[in-house]
Amino acid sequence: MFEKRLAWSAAALYLAAAWGSSAAQTPAEVAHAEYEAAMAATPNVENGRKIYLICSVCHHPEGWGTPDGVYPQIAGQLRTVIIKQLADIRAGNRDNPMMYPFAVPRILGSEQDIADVAAYVAGLPMTPENGIGPGQDLAHGEQLFATYCADCHGERGDGDAEDHIPAIAGQHYAYLMRQFELIRLGRRKNADPKMVGQIKDFSARDQSAVLDYTSRLRPPANKLAPTGWTNPDFPDHVRPEMPPAAR
Repeated sequence: MFEKRLAWSAAALYLAAAWGSSAAQTPAEVAHAEYEAAMAATPNVENGRKIYLICSVCHHPEGWGTPDGVYPQIAGQLRTVIIKQLADIRAGNRDNPMMYPFAVPRILGSEQDIADVAAYVAGLPMTPENGIGPGQDLAHGEQLFATYCADCHGERGDGDAEDHIPAIAGQHYAYLMRQFELIRLGRRKNADPKMVGQIKDFSARDQSAVLDYTSRLRPPANKLAPTGWTNPDFPDHVRPEMPPAAR
C-alpha cells in the first residue's frame, strides 16, 4: 500500500512539474489539469493507434474487454470519458492497481498521447455480444434505470460527452456489477457524489436487476461491429499475448 501511494505521489509531482506548478495539488486537481490539457490537444488518431498496442494487451485489439468483467469494453466509449478516467487513474484520483502501471507518464506518455489514444479507442466499433445478466428481473431493472440512471446516463445509456458521463449501453454485466459495488461502498474516489447517494440503499436484487437491464441496452447500430469483426490494425502476427484472465 505504501509503495502504491508513493507511486501515485510521484506521478502527481511529475505532472505538476510538467505544468510548472509550485503549489501542492490534490490528485483530483492534478487529474483535472491534465484532463483540460488533453482536451485542448488536437488528436492524432494514427499515433493513438500505435499507443493502443499497450492497451490491447488487456482490453484486446478490438477494445471489447472480457465478458467476465475483469476488463471492460472501452471501444466506442465517449472520448471525454476515456480522457478523464486515464487522467484520474494516473493521478491517483481513481484506484485501479491493474491499470495504473500502464497509465503512468513513462508508459502512456503526455496529455497529447492521452488525447490521441482516446480518439482511437472512441472510434472503435463495439461488440454486438457483450456479457449480459441472468435476465430474471428485467421489469424491475427497467423501472430502477428510469428512476435513478436515465437522467445522467441517458434513456438508452448513451452517456454525456460534455459532462464526461460514461456510455454504459453494451457494457459487460459483470464489469457493471463490480464498478457499481465499488461506487456504492465509496471505494471509487472519482465517482459522482450524486450517484453515490442515489444507490447507497440499493439491495442486491436492485443492483442485479438494474445492471442486467443496462447490459441489454443496445448502442446505436452505427457503433456496433458486424459479427465476426476483428481489428484490421492488429493482424495475427502483431496481436499481443493476452493475460490468462482475459482468455
